[in-house]
Amino acid sequence: MNPLFKNFVFVILILVIIGGIFSLLYFPATTTNEVSTTQLVSDINGGKIKSITVSGDALAITYNDTKTAVSMKETGTGLTDLLLNLGVNKDNLQKVAITNQAAKQDLWSWLTPLLIFGILPLLVFGFFFWTMIKQSKAGAMQAFDFTKAKARLFGADGHGKEKITFKDVAGLKEAKEELVEIVDFLKFPKKYLAMGAKIPRGVLLVGSAGVGKTLLARAVAGEANVPFLSVSGSEFVEMFVGVGSARVRDLFATAKKSAPSIIFIDELDAIGRHRGAGIGGGHDEREQTLNQILVEMDGFEKETGVIILAATNRPDILDPALLRPGRFDRKIVLDPPDVHDREEILRIHSKDKPLGKDINFKETAERTPGFSGADLANVANEAALLAARQNKTQVDQKEFLEAIEKVLLGPERKSHILSKKEKEIAAYHEAGHALVSTFMPETEPVRKISIIARGMAAGYTLQMPSEERKMRTKTGFVSEIATFLGGCTAERIKFGEMTTGASNDLSRASDMARRLVKEYGMSSLGLIAFGEKEELIFLGKEISEQRNYSEKIAERIDEEVDVIIKGAQKQAEIILIKHRILLDKVAQDLFEKETIEREEFEKLIKGAKK
Repeated sequence: MNPLFKNFVFVILILVIIGGIFSLLYFPATTTNEVSTTQLVSDINGGKIKSITVSGDALAITYNDTKTAVSMKETGTGLTDLLLNLGVNKDNLQKVAITNQAAKQDLWSWLTPLLIFGILPLLVFGFFFWTMIKQSKAGAMQAFDFTKAKARLFGADGHGKEKITFKDVAGLKEAKEELVEIVDFLKFPKKYLAMGAKIPRGVLLVGSAGVGKTLLARAVAGEANVPFLSVSGSEFVEMFVGVGSARVRDLFATAKKSAPSIIFIDELDAIGRHRGAGIGGGHDEREQTLNQILVEMDGFEKETGVIILAATNRPDILDPALLRPGRFDRKIVLDPPDVHDREEILRIHSKDKPLGKDINFKETAERTPGFSGADLANVANEAALLAARQNKTQVDQKEFLEAIEKVLLGPERKSHILSKKEKEIAAYHEAGHALVSTFMPETEPVRKISIIARGMAAGYTLQMPSEERKMRTKTGFVSEIATFLGGCTAERIKFGEMTTGASNDLSRASDMARRLVKEYGMSSLGLIAFGEKEELIFLGKEISEQRNYSEKIAERIDEEVDVIIKGAQKQAEIILIKHRILLDKVAQDLFEKETIEREEFEKLIKGAKK
């Protein structure tokens, strides 16, 4: 709603309320009986009047039956003389008690006109002028505040309602060890300055999305018990020239006033991209903002006590001037959590939830390889939502396992009902994936097989690693490609042809085979990496590949990819033909039950796997 219209409605409402009050006070609620002097004489002669009270020219009349009335006499004339002149009976008049009372001054008779025509208009106009002045001041202040930094200050002690320390951050042991020195400097700066040591000006936290960069930065502020100014890189640049630089200056000035303090710039790559990067990369305002950050970091004195923490998941595109010594001196890499860290993260995110006795965080951690801290927080939250939806009073292990699949693949699509034929095809497809994975070397164990649709998948086979792997071999890659092709191979063996359900498997298998040849050097072409990838900045995440090889080599690459794909498909076919009876058995069980867990699957294949 328009503020001016809002104020107008407010004023009208006030006027209506004041008018109502005046009407109640000025006009009495009960009406009085008014009689003429002639009628008064007639009533006295009839013996009906008990008493008359004279107040100035007003007469208050009381009858014998306790009724009351009012009347008026002529100004300057006595009541007795007036009544005698009008022919009143003297004997009857003597029976009436006549009393004189000082005339009352009617307050509202002069106050009401003064309020309505004098004070009230002044109040109304004054309110309008006050509103207009207030709005104009707000507009002027917004113009001046436009160059103020939009940093959020998390309390004088570096935290908001809940203080975050290193205890609240599971895993990231090496990263926390690196940051302990920063915390110690913020607590005891004189110890380092006395030795002539310079603490790093800036610390760059590097890691994929959700690993805990922001959480770790807040933990540093919580441990050091200092103010924590948080701002996103995208908040500096506006459509007006010079605003970004002005906000940077204001941010650093605020931090110096609050020193010792921490400035945290999230998504540093939004303003820290490589300058002069070519088409679409020469955004002058963004570059001026970056230049101002570089100047401010150089301007820090040893005694300033301001530390800059920044986070990014794209360190490769940052300007070299940001990363030189004296600016972001330290680069701390945050790795995704391993199985032990995942278990601790789940405990932290579940501490405020009522948990059942069957909760097994170790099993949940084993089923979530590759999950970041944010993913695990989402799993714990989804588990609580599932339990609440079922009107349960606690969260059990069943909800956690269901939440993992929901986060991985999406919710169950119970309305997506397959026909009997399609359900049979899906059962053989998923059984093919599971059996090829079981009998190929260096593959992960099958945790669950299902033909219940989730997300975009009509069925799925979940494989969870028994241990964390940092490096992989060609054998492992080929086994994974064969597993991808196991579904369509099983369809061909059973039905003589394949369906469109294998499209995603074929895409993933082809991409992996091409990477084996072009990136990992795992082909007969030798230990050579083919193709130079270059990011097109003006297209965001788009990557273009510059060819650094001839057409002849391109043909050989295609041939090598074809050899890998066909070899993996042949291996999958041999396994499924050899274990055809087992394939039918697993597919039939899957067709009937729709879901097979790890224990049941291992019973089915017991004895077949040597």
